[in-house]
Amino acid sequence: MKLHKESKGTLTVAILAILIIGGISIYFLKMWSLLIIVPLLVILGLVFWFFRVPNRNILEHVENVIAPVDGKVVMIKEVVEDEFLKEKCIQVSIFMSPLNVHICRYPVSGDVVYKKYHPGKYLVAWHEKSSTENERTTVAVKSETNHKVVFRQIAGYVARRIVFYCNIEDKAKAGHEFGFIKFGSRMDVFLPLDTEILCKIGDKTKGGLDVIARLRD
Repeated sequence: MKLHKESKGTLTVAILAILIIGGISIYFLKMWSLLIIVPLLVILGLVFWFFRVPNRNILEHVENVIAPVDGKVVMIKEVVEDEFLKEKCIQVSIFMSPLNVHICRYPVSGDVVYKKYHPGKYLVAWHEKSSTENERTTVAVKSETNHKVVFRQIAGYVARRIVFYCNIEDKAKAGHEFGFIKFGSRMDVFLPLDTEILCKIGDKTKGGLDVIARLRD
């Protein structure tokens, strides 16, 4: 199983902690140490699972808006995006549990025209205000269909580290990685009002594979 590059620090700390705690428990508790070691190994297995990188066949897309993450669609509504677009648009939000793949992918192909990191709070990721009050990043892409699409990584109550690798003037390719969020979070995508929405609340998404909307020419 291939692991994401962001796993290195977390796994190093986790393995060292388990070795130290396991060694101490064996020394003092003997056979009873299994009551501590086994749960720790289960947790370590979950950490490995969290950082997995699935092998996915990413296709080329022009009009299609691709699910940027694995998760569950929790919101589809008309809002005003006031950071970059400064106009009404459709917000599609996808919540990621700690068991989902947490690679963040471009939802559309085009040119990166804006990026910004925002420090903030750590409300639960499904809270509506988390989109504007939590630690987050905002990226905007001018799509190949000449639409401006904004998407936002949002830290949750557990997630405490967001990374994004894109830069302004980078070429965005729908379905390809641009960042990562650790341990439970949300992705918001802001689309033009006339976008054809192809997903519904409650849908489970596969990042890079599922088409959630289609931009109109």
